[in-house]
Amino acid sequence: MTTSDHSHEEHAFNADSHEGEHQHDIRLFIGIFIALCVLTTMSFLTYFPFWRTHVPVEVSRAFMMAVSCTKAMLVIMFFMHLKWEANWKWVLTVPASIMSLLLILALIPDVGLRFRHASHQRMIHAAERPAKEASEHAVDHAPAEPHTEQPDTKKPAA
Repeated sequence: MTTSDHSHEEHAFNADSHEGEHQHDIRLFIGIFIALCVLTTMSFLTYFPFWRTHVPVEVSRAFMMAVSCTKAMLVIMFFMHLKWEANWKWVLTVPASIMSLLLILALIPDVGLRFRHASHQRMIHAAERPAKEASEHAVDHAPAEPHTEQPDTKKPAA
């Protein structure tokens, strides 16, 4: 038996064991795909009137965030193969996650207080607030002048 025959037999043996490993991976990936389909169905069901009338908005938002994070985790861990990567992935993801969290925490005051010091011109063109937020704002501040539409004085083209 020559050296080339020996390496060829090793390669054939490794290919057979590798094929069995892929067979397991296919079943795993099909299971993950089914889980993603179930989670997508769960998030789709939140748009029906039954859900909206029986579940508070805060609970619905928390549920949707949990479903979205679970789906993202499944895709990242299995379809992007990070579950089987070495520990170097933490060197990249942990600092990026910390920076993202700090950015979110830094922007919370800007988003939460965006109407506190807004000019009249900006308030005219801002999106309408929910009724609860608008009533709280009316108690804290004097009411703004109502915006009246100017009638179109142009004559129609003949």
